[in-house]
Amino acid sequence: MTSSLPGFYGKTRQERLEAVRKSARLSDEHAAALASPCGGLDFARADGMVENALGTFALPLGVATNFVINGRDTLVPMATEEPSVIAAASKAAKIARPRGGFRAESPESYSIGQVQVLGPAPGAAAAVEAESEKILEAANECSSTLPRLGRGAKRVSCREIDAGGEPMLSVDLLVDVGDAMGANVTNAMCEAVAPMVARLAGGRALLRILSNYSTRRLARASATFDAQMMGGERAARDVVSAFALAKHDVYRAVTHNKGLMNGVSAVSAATGQDTRAIEAGAHAYASRGGRYAPLSEWRVKDGDLEGSLEMPLSVGTVGGISAAHPTARACIAVCGAAGASELACVMASAGLAQNFGAMLALATDGIQKGHMRLHARKDQRIL
Repeated sequence: MTSSLPGFYGKTRQERLEAVRKSARLSDEHAAALASPCGGLDFARADGMVENALGTFALPLGVATNFVINGRDTLVPMATEEPSVIAAASKAAKIARPRGGFRAESPESYSIGQVQVLGPAPGAAAAVEAESEKILEAANECSSTLPRLGRGAKRVSCREIDAGGEPMLSVDLLVDVGDAMGANVTNAMCEAVAPMVARLAGGRALLRILSNYSTRRLARASATFDAQMMGGERAARDVVSAFALAKHDVYRAVTHNKGLMNGVSAVSAATGQDTRAIEAGAHAYASRGGRYAPLSEWRVKDGDLEGSLEMPLSVGTVGGISAAHPTARACIAVCGAAGASELACVMASAGLAQNFGAMLALATDGIQKGHMRLHARKDQRIL
């Protein structure tokens, strides 16, 4: 497999599909889903997914080329309506390629569930944590699969919350969900243990749901970008100066992270993930230090530009929309993700690449030159 596909931009749709099919070694089923005129989602399937369905809404689906992630050539599927995102990510990956591409990891697969207890008795937290084993046993009865795989509910902890004078307790359930996004099983576990938790805490259980602030599902990506391929060391240092503004000014930081999420969210949409949950968790993580800050870091080292990214990524390759939507399944196959961890690595790498591409454009020619050229191309094709 190779993600370097020279001339891919100039090929016809059929030629692009064939190149991706061969490069990613797609099955006939996955290739057919990508080629489907309805995006792989007919009305009957859509009607079973949401209420009051009227039809389907399509986004352009493309593929970013040139990526090498953890030593493996990777085609990155992206669903996005915004011109220049896929081109920028592909260019960034090409500039990182001579330096080994992207290094990424996503070592943990824990979701966090919360049981809110109102009016807890004194010593409630200690009382709940003392019975952790019984709570975990009850939680794991909700899944016949996870405990058998050595996963499932692993830990119970409590946080006392002062809600403006109204005492309450958040009983947090740590669940190893493996290759699933894990929302349904985590919610089921929270609901199952809520009566026991409320009795132990001497209060009333109210909310029983997972948190999308997935601090135990962090993904990290880093890369070195060849300074000569980006216009020289001056261009590299200008990117670092652009990053400095984002680091110290919230107005720039928000746009900095938006550009980064252009990459992450496009891969998320293509592979059937909960994009809103991912975006909410990302922006919360950007604020973890008490002020909103960039999710990435940039510096010049030995004349080249080094970038790194860390963010929560709660993704899944089993269950959910990724299982129900044929094109989402095909896109997971395109990027070759064998599990949730590998998919998170692809998404984090795409985010770092897109962040680089946007900052390089801003620090050199300006964002409008290439971006508006692609907008004009889009408008010409529509008209």
